Parts: sequence; C-alpha cells; structure tokens
Amino acid sequence: MRHIFLLAFAMLAFVAAKAQTSNLIFFTENGERFSVVLNGMLQNEQPETNIKVTDLPAPSYKVKIVFDDPKLKEFNKTVYLNPGTETTYAVKFIRKKGYTFRLMNTYPVMNEPKMIPGQMVVGYQPQGVSTNMGSATTIVNNTTINNNVSISANGKGNNVNVVNSNEGAGSQQAGSLTGLNNGLPNNNPVPYILPDYNGTYGCPRPMSPGDFQSAKGSISSKTFEDSKLTIAKQIIQSNCLLSSQVKEIMLLFTFEDSRLDFAKFAYAYTLDLGNYYKVNDAFTFESSIDDLNKYVQGFRR
Repeated sequence: MRHIFLLAFAMLAFVAAKAQTSNLIFFTENGERFSVVLNGMLQNEQPETNIKVTDLPAPSYKVKIVFDDPKLKEFNKTVYLNPGTETTYAVKFIRKKGYTFRLMNTYPVMNEPKMIPGQMVVGYQPQGVSTNMGSATTIVNNTTINNNVSISANGKGNNVNVVNSNEGAGSQQAGSLTGLNNGLPNNNPVPYILPDYNGTYGCPRPMSPGDFQSAKGSISSKTFEDSKLTIAKQIIQSNCLLSSQVKEIMLLFTFEDSRLDFAKFAYAYTLDLGNYYKVNDAFTFESSIDDLNKYVQGFRR
C-alpha cells in the first residue's frame, strides 16, 4: 500500500512540475522554412515549417524568426506565456509590414500530447543547440523519425550548410543566418566560464561592463518608477546578467514592489543562478526575500 501511495505521489509531483512549464508552436501559413531563436539561443538544428518548443520555464521570451530563404527578412518579437499552457502562433506576411506572427490559440498543456504530422518537436535549450552533431525529431504520418544533421559554419556563422545524413551526401544551403546564436557568441569560440563559480548557468555570457553601465544609465534616466521597470525588462530580455548586476539594477528602483517584480523577472536571464541569493541584499523586508525564494523554487520545478 505504501508503494502505491509513493507512486501516486510521484506521478502527481511530475504532473505539477510539468504544469509549471509552457510550450510554444510556430508555423508558416505558406510553407516557408524557418528557425526559432529564443533569447538569442537557436532552438532547432534545421529549418522547418512547423516547430514546437517544449518545457519553457520563463513567463516571457524574445523570439527571433529566421527564414531558410535569405531573401526573407528575419524579425523579432516578445511573447508572454502563462504557466502550463501551449500557445500557437502563425508566421505570416502582412502587406506593408512584412513578416510577423499572430496568436492563434492557447490551451493547457496536455499530459499526452498529440503527435502532429510534419511538426518538429524540440525541448527548450537555454544555451542553444549544438553546432556539431544533433538530432531533430520530426513527426511524419504519426511516426517519429530522428534526422541526424551536421552543421558547418563558414567564417562567423553567416553561411551555414545543413547536411541530412539520412539522405546520403546531398547538401542543402540554409541561407544567411546572420545573428543566430548557436550557444556560443560569434566572436568567442569557447564557452564563457565565470571564475570561482561551479553552479548552474542560466544563460551563455553576461553583458560587458560597458554595455551594462549604458543600460543602467538608460534606466536611471527615466523619472517614473513604472518607466524604469519597463525599460529594465526590455533590456534584459535580449541580454544575460550576473546576479550582482541584477542586484545593481534592483537598487535603481525606489519601491520594494518594483525590486521584487524585477528580481522575479530577471531570474530567467541570469548567468550564475547559484549566486542569486545575493540579490536579497537589495530588499528591505524579509517578506520580499521569502516571496522571491518561493518564486525561484517554483521556477526550478
């Protein structure tokens, strides 16, 4: 009886954990092949027409859509998610505006997701996909096929050749993928390692001191607290911060609620997650520390 209880408890815990994450689906109405970049990180090894990214822990992401056809202009947009939901966007061309995407629907995440023919399903990669060898899962006629792909970059990654090893030696030109972050910044061939830190990494590389000071200046230049908070969130959505930098920005706000709001939002864009306890020094009240701790624990699940 005890084993049955433990098994049931484990299953409930698993379901609760999954409910904290969200899924994003993008598809093109006219069949244009594309790649998805979330917070600067490339999520799929090869372009497709329908891409589903699962297990997204953060409440919002900066999305870049990069087309396989270099003649089609890439675009950026921020999306906001509710925990435990699956949101679908249609990538479409609008006259005089160019390409963008439109919200189609939002549903609770299913415990047993439906397999959609032709859809590429990838788990969220906070540090981007591998540039050497990887596997993409595409559903074809309800059958899962693993396609091993090799990606070789010329120069700084502006031209990327994708070779499908299951189709022999045929090579397909993927077009210009300028701006795609494959997990390593173009000018930095080795991963960034924070000195004297052995904890979990939440993003690939922190802002440079110069860029960070400019960001602080932009935030401080605003008169109203709400404006400061809005600018701060906009800045970090496309950047990566150290815990110490998060704390510095928090201290730019006058009110405790604003500091707490920013601390929760910034957790998804922080490099040294193991040091996040340091931001607690920016709070005045113990209740704020408790509130942030509950948020972080729920985020990790």
